[in-house]
Amino acid sequence: MKNAMWVVVVLVLGGIAAGYYYWQMQQVASTPPVAEAPPPPPPPKPEPQIRHPIQPPATPDEKPLPALGESDAAMAQTLTDFFGEKRVIDFFELKDIVRRFVVTVDNLPRKKVPMRYRLFRPVAGQFQVAGTDRDLTLKPENYRRYTPYVLLAQAVDVKMLVATYVHFYPLFQEEYKELGYPKGYFNDRLVEAIDDMLAAPEVKEPIRLERPNVLYQFYDPDLEALSAGQKILIRMGPENAARIKARLRALRHELTGQVPEQKGGAG
Repeated sequence: MKNAMWVVVVLVLGGIAAGYYYWQMQQVASTPPVAEAPPPPPPPKPEPQIRHPIQPPATPDEKPLPALGESDAAMAQTLTDFFGEKRVIDFFELKDIVRRFVVTVDNLPRKKVPMRYRLFRPVAGQFQVAGTDRDLTLKPENYRRYTPYVLLAQAVDVKMLVATYVHFYPLFQEEYKELGYPKGYFNDRLVEAIDDMLAAPEVKEPIRLERPNVLYQFYDPDLEALSAGQKILIRMGPENAARIKARLRALRHELTGQVPEQKGGAG
């Protein structure tokens, strides 16, 4: 019965197709050809909406920006003006600074930040753990390794930092496009990275670790699945993380004029 039904369906469709073909041939024979209008072009895809537009300064800086490929000297001098020469040499990688900054920001909400494009030099000292292979925990003494970076962040005037960021923003945006985001808006990505770090959870101590290969990782799979930025905050300890979150909130407020909601623990 099923085969008979399929035969009927095929015959009906065949009859309709044959009838349409015959009608079409009759139309061609009896009427002059008419030029067909081309189909309308597909509607253009809407441009991504900018969520956090950069506000231009009230008094534009008259100093012209360098070309992106020649910006290291200007960026290094700007960092030196903020932090001093010794701190800049000790803390920062000073080649391809704009690219390092943009790549770092773009990858903080992801699982890993590419080491070859990291903006900061590695944290001094050894990663400290306690316990045996089956009961490894993160030593609280490890948190002190991050204290110089926290002090560096707290020493910056947020208003001046944002004003400098706005001045150099065309370079950051140009680099962001070259990285593969021709319609992206870098400032939106920066705010996303800040919000992701602000959402980092508080973790009760002791923090368990494991070492499946050369590197340590969190024993709790939920912690290990967090973004690179959130795991950095956990590794630096709750007190340091709270201080960094406070600076991030101030930075976000200055960038957007909005006060972020407090999520994911203290800060």
